[in-house]
Amino acid sequence: MSEGRAQAAAAPRVQGLVVAAHRRHFSVLLADGARVDCVLKGRALALAVGDRVEVQLVVGGGAIEAVVPRRNLVWRSDAFKEKLLAANVTQVMAVVAPDLSLDEELLNRWMIAAESADCRYVVVANKADLPAFAALRARLAPFAALGYPVVEVAAKRDAAPVLPWLVAQHTVLVGQSGMGKSTLINALVPDASVRTTEVSAALNAGRHTTTATALYPLPAAGGDAWIVDSPGMKAFGLAHLDPAALAHAFVEMRPFLGQCRFRDCRHDREPGCAVAAAVAAGTVAPHRLALLHALVREAGGK
Repeated sequence: MSEGRAQAAAAPRVQGLVVAAHRRHFSVLLADGARVDCVLKGRALALAVGDRVEVQLVVGGGAIEAVVPRRNLVWRSDAFKEKLLAANVTQVMAVVAPDLSLDEELLNRWMIAAESADCRYVVVANKADLPAFAALRARLAPFAALGYPVVEVAAKRDAAPVLPWLVAQHTVLVGQSGMGKSTLINALVPDASVRTTEVSAALNAGRHTTTATALYPLPAAGGDAWIVDSPGMKAFGLAHLDPAALAHAFVEMRPFLGQCRFRDCRHDREPGCAVAAAVAAGTVAPHRLALLHALVREAGGK
């Protein structure tokens, strides 16, 4: 055995948590609190922040050898590309604010992503101190009516209302640009900007780290709680979801699934469709059924 192989074989192998990524370079948080800059061995693996990995330590860093099986993966995809947001997530938290650019379809898509990954979905209504907030509350009423929590907060003043929702959770934060997501992160994690700068330098990512995801442990929230800050987004494709299972991600449609005349009903124009009847009765909103049809088409269904 060569000297180099002997040293590699003798190097300790430990487990850690991926907290930042840039191309094939990663920052991994070890159990003792140390952060190690790692490279990924092999081309078959695709990593996201939140992944637990096995790392072989070497002088000056480490090599990621394997990924521990995931609980789930939250990601977005379309016909051309995909973007991994976070692995092992228990909660998707969407940040919105009084703004004419607020895209309610994005809110619905994040909801479907959360349901499909078996995650809790929470809407954080930020900038509650603004005069226009009453209009935002009205726009969010349909989400509350579906049973999803809507947490009102003014993050610049006090982020405390959000804290109970982070207890013992692995949270990925999503939102459009300008909704106050970064303000919320900085309120929850006071040294977040410092950590981002340090990771950027370590991974040689430069300014591009601000467009990547980053994970921050939240020891004050109990257990191994953490939160992931994702880039602001204008679109959220879900082309990777199973067309046959998509309807189950719409909570208000679940009571009607399996009640249609035809077992393979697409809830479109088929006679005897229980979901279509629920739309006609006002139990299911027409735009939600239209979104289901759009997602099925994106996922390769007809």
